[in-house]
Amino acid sequence: MTAQHSTVGDVMTRDVVTIRPDTPFKEITSVLSTHGISAVPVADERGAPMGLVSETDLLRKQAAQPGEYGDQAAPGWPHEKAKARAENAAGLMTTPVVTAHEDWPVAQAARTMDRHHVRRLLVVDQTDCIIGIVSRSDLLRVFLRPDEEIQEEIRDDVLEGMLQLDEREVDVQVHEGVVTLRGAVENRSTAQIAERLAKGVDGVVTVRPMIDYTVDDTAA
Repeated sequence: MTAQHSTVGDVMTRDVVTIRPDTPFKEITSVLSTHGISAVPVADERGAPMGLVSETDLLRKQAAQPGEYGDQAAPGWPHEKAKARAENAAGLMTTPVVTAHEDWPVAQAARTMDRHHVRRLLVVDQTDCIIGIVSRSDLLRVFLRPDEEIQEEIRDDVLEGMLQLDEREVDVQVHEGVVTLRGAVENRSTAQIAERLAKGVDGVVTVRPMIDYTVDDTAA
């Protein structure tokens, strides 16, 4: 038996609203407001992603307006000035767009977001068409998993199923996602594997290993 891990497909939003490159500024604002979203993908006629327009992109136009007493907005980067002048999605959108696949583990999607410094990923199929969108809050949902479920998976799937260890050898306790492994095994490598596998279980915040061993088989 192997541990089951949440994938992007498990947590993503599938009912994705998209716009076209020629969608006007005011219509984009209406789309965001009507659907209660903070960003909308721009897709071509096939449904493939071209970019993403967020509230931040739209606010650049407001920021570029003169102040109450006619004072001019602070100068910005050339691309920011271009977005402030844009009238449709083609000029407003941020590119290139960062994508993911629905079979990706949640951890892989989180690393991709962190590496590219983005708040959301567009999920595409094998033909590069948009089938969903996943946000930071979607990925954090795995940490809402009850402690009892985490404890059961580590005990039944990891320790007993994978490592053939029973409760008399290693005990599992979980509190607020923090896992404590306590017991004794023959080899140090077994203790290390148990810790590593427990860390990979959905909802685990951290693992506190308290497993004694008889033989250090990793010394070589």
